[in-house]
Amino acid sequence: MLSFGAFRGVALLVAVSALSACAGSRALGGDAGTQVVVGNELPPPSRVDIVGEDRPYLVGPFDKLEIDVFGVEELSKKEVQTDASGRISFPLAGVVEAAGRTPAEIQDILRDRLRVAHIRDPQVTVNLKETVSQVVTVDGQVREPGLYPVVGRMTLMRAVATAKGATEYAKLDYVVVFRTVQGQKYAALYNLKAIRQGAYADPEVYANDVVVVGESYARRLFRDFISIIPLVTTPLVVALQN
Repeated sequence: MLSFGAFRGVALLVAVSALSACAGSRALGGDAGTQVVVGNELPPPSRVDIVGEDRPYLVGPFDKLEIDVFGVEELSKKEVQTDASGRISFPLAGVVEAAGRTPAEIQDILRDRLRVAHIRDPQVTVNLKETVSQVVTVDGQVREPGLYPVVGRMTLMRAVATAKGATEYAKLDYVVVFRTVQGQKYAALYNLKAIRQGAYADPEVYANDVVVVGESYARRLFRDFISIIPLVTTPLVVALQN
C-alpha cells in the first residue's frame, strides 16, 4: 500500500504528464490570407472595413419590431411581434409576411400598403427591437453559456467573447461548431488558440449554429490535485498558466 508521500509523488507525476500535451508554443501566423506584422504596425481600418462586415438581418418568428409612421400619431412608435409563422399585423396595412425579410424590406411593404390606404407620402421606419429567432448557442467551457443574438457578422471568436470568454478549464484546440444546412447536419472542429495566433482565419458563424467549447480534463485534474495536495510547487502552477 502506498504511503501518502509516495501517493503525492505519483499524483504530481500524473498531473504533469497530463499537462505535457498542452505545453509548447505555436508560431504566429500560418494562414495564407493573414499577414503578420510587428506590434504597432497594424494599418488602421478604412470606413469600408468598419461597416463592410454588416450582414442584413432577416426577421424571424417572435422577433419584436418597432414601427413608426412619421406624422401619424395613431401609427407612431408601435411595437409589434411576429407570430410563429413570422407574420405581423399592422393597422391599414393588414397582414405582412415578415419572416425572411430585412427591416428595410418590411418598411417598403408597409409604405406601399399605407399609400394604397390613402395616407399621403407615408414615411415609415422599422427597427429591430428584440430578436429571439436569429441566435447562436454558445455552450461548454465558456463563462456564460446561452443563446446570443446574431446581428450583423458574427465569427467564432466573437461568439465565444459574447459568452464572456472561455473558462480556465477550456480546451481551446477542441471547439466544435454544429450547423444544419438543407436538412444535413454538420460538425466542424476548430482550434481557437490557433485562430487567435493567426494560423488560420476566424470562421463565420450563423444563426442557429451551436458552438461548444471543449473541456481540458488535464487542467481540471491538475486543479483537483492542487486542492488535495497543499505543498504543490510554484513551477507546476506556472506550467498550468502557460
